[in-house]
Amino acid sequence: MGIYDLGWKGKICLLVLLAFAASSNGVDEKIKSKEKFLEVDMKLKLLNKPSLKSIQSEDGDIIDCVDIYQQPALDHPALRNHIIQMEPSFYPKTEWTMMKKNSSMQTISHIWQKNGSCPEGTIPIRRIRKQDLLRATSLENYGRKSPYITHSSNRSTERQESTNNTHNFEHLNQNGISNFLYVNRSAAFLITQGYSYIGAKGEINVWNPYVEGQDEYTTGQIWLVNGPRTGFESVESGWMVNPSVYGDTQTRFFIYWTVDGSHKTGCFDLICTGFVQINHEIALGTAIEPVSSEDGPQYEIPIFIFMDVNTSDWWLALEEKLVGYWPASLFGRLRHSAAIVQFGGEVYSTTIGKEGVPHTATAMGSGEDAQYMFGSAAYINHIRIIDYSRTERYPEWVYPYMDEPYCYSAYNYVQYIKEPEFYFGGRGRFRNPYCP
Repeated sequence: MGIYDLGWKGKICLLVLLAFAASSNGVDEKIKSKEKFLEVDMKLKLLNKPSLKSIQSEDGDIIDCVDIYQQPALDHPALRNHIIQMEPSFYPKTEWTMMKKNSSMQTISHIWQKNGSCPEGTIPIRRIRKQDLLRATSLENYGRKSPYITHSSNRSTERQESTNNTHNFEHLNQNGISNFLYVNRSAAFLITQGYSYIGAKGEINVWNPYVEGQDEYTTGQIWLVNGPRTGFESVESGWMVNPSVYGDTQTRFFIYWTVDGSHKTGCFDLICTGFVQINHEIALGTAIEPVSSEDGPQYEIPIFIFMDVNTSDWWLALEEKLVGYWPASLFGRLRHSAAIVQFGGEVYSTTIGKEGVPHTATAMGSGEDAQYMFGSAAYINHIRIIDYSRTERYPEWVYPYMDEPYCYSAYNYVQYIKEPEFYFGGRGRFRNPYCP
């Protein structure tokens, strides 16, 4: 019996029921929306600590000057009774000052500093906004990387075959970490292993590469790593463009850490607990300027990550200024040393390695191939490592590594110069018929 077989009373009842159902759905949606906003507000209260002073940056960021003893790190379960270390008990002797005099580095600045500064006894923290959390796939995932999961598809096999024709080194096979091919990401870096590393540094050339998708990112950075491929521990720092975290395409100074290959731990900057900041002048996750330009001035950020051998804390310095440290209590393997050091770039996109989907056009470095070298490609200069000899030196064994040599490249230039220069980058699929 159809609706037309009902009497007029039956038709009215049916229409009332349909209207009620529609109204109920609307109410449900409103309740869910309200619950979502309440969750966001609660999360914001946890993330944004009370400030003694706030600074409005010209790029839209708000920097809160938070009491150093009220910073997010101290909320970590392993740091409940932690005593903040204002300086390391061990600081390796470095050639940084000499390098700086011989460097082509131009001065960079942090945009927010134009409008004010935080007093001593506080640390500057970039305020997380409501729109940042609403943009995230979930409140739990905001500020985190997707887990590092190895490929198993045919496309990954193709990537591996092409990778094996490059300057990668076979020694990795002997340690069970031969392939760095991960789901949704691609990297090009200079890698060294074979020693117990307690420090690494370099001057990273700063660019502002194109990012195609709002959920993608690109970096120029240094990693210190220990552990298995899919559950490794790492401390990282450099520059990045990451619209999903920061809401724009500016180049920003960042840090990151994880103890399980980003499955459940770690995050960028101070978004989650862990990193202890001591510096009142440097704000993590804020924009830096200017950036390098093709055939124009080249700008660099000097990054130095090292272990205090007396406490096993990992310290970070930017431009010779101590920023803070990752406490030893966060780690397992990294309490002793790093097994691998990497210098270069990484691109994250859900299209990488996915069957039947065009590769991302997100660029790495400057967007130019590494072979174009100085003035066109991104580079890292004055690369150094420190092992348990506590001696700073250029790595004895280094190898350029690239997941997808037709999309992103790596090149270590050592001819006719005293100081090797490492170049990395690429344009992905953009105007590149060779990238899948």
